[in-house]
Amino acid sequence: MSGAPHRVQATFWLLEAEDSLVVQSRREPDGTGLGCYAEDGAPRVDKRPIAAYQDRDFAREARTARSQTFVAHIRYASTGGLTLENTHPFEQHGRLFAHNGVIAGLPKLEAHLGDHSSLVRGDTDSERFFALVTMEIERHSGDVTAGLVAAARWAAEELPVYALNVVLVTSEELWALRYPATHGLYALERASGGASGTRHLDHSSPAGTIRVRSAELADRPAVVIASEPMDEDPAWRPLASGELLHVDGELRVSSTIVIDHPPRHLLDLAELDPHAAASQSNAPG
Repeated sequence: MSGAPHRVQATFWLLEAEDSLVVQSRREPDGTGLGCYAEDGAPRVDKRPIAAYQDRDFAREARTARSQTFVAHIRYASTGGLTLENTHPFEQHGRLFAHNGVIAGLPKLEAHLGDHSSLVRGDTDSERFFALVTMEIERHSGDVTAGLVAAARWAAEELPVYALNVVLVTSEELWALRYPATHGLYALERASGGASGTRHLDHSSPAGTIRVRSAELADRPAVVIASEPMDEDPAWRPLASGELLHVDGELRVSSTIVIDHPPRHLLDLAELDPHAAASQSNAPG
């Protein structure tokens, strides 16, 4: 979410009530995380793997933060164990990143990363792809858009890909990429007060996972990216396959199709190991 150019206060619940749909119809999540930025621009990440009952309680506690950009993530593990290092969002060079999907061919990716493999702390495909993004940003003189596009195009050409839906934020800007059409990714350019013009933001995902409220967004616009529409606002729209959406520091939104073809090796569920397949089969799509 971006409230640019203002810092806004928002309260997040990364899991809702104990009897939520996520408990009724899906296995428990494997990790929760919230990333935002302090007033001086320093990233702040509050995350934990869910491996015990007390951690599920931790995930349901309200977290109130003030930031211009936020990333909240619920992990269903596809690669890597239930550790803090494998829990989203990830931070590299002041940028925060979360991913939904599966990327295979990790030995080839690691070889391509070279010295940038030192950025990786855990075992996930997600963090390794983030390191590729960071490497490409450096190669493109700090241009985040160009780096993200170059990384996604390299992965599409060189690696087996099931889904590569990503969100990347800095302290002022937000990027979201949906690729390919495996899972959905939605954008809402929310006017001040929402569809009615008078309401604060109060979003809750249909799956019963993330909920967010912000009283300040009764008077200010925002842009929200989510794996599924989080309320009945008719302005929610699905990103197209290969679409990269960018929200700048003044809340100006631009988008373009940056990959107009499927991955060279598009994975299907049958090609994933059982653990990865289970993590993806119930994802919003």
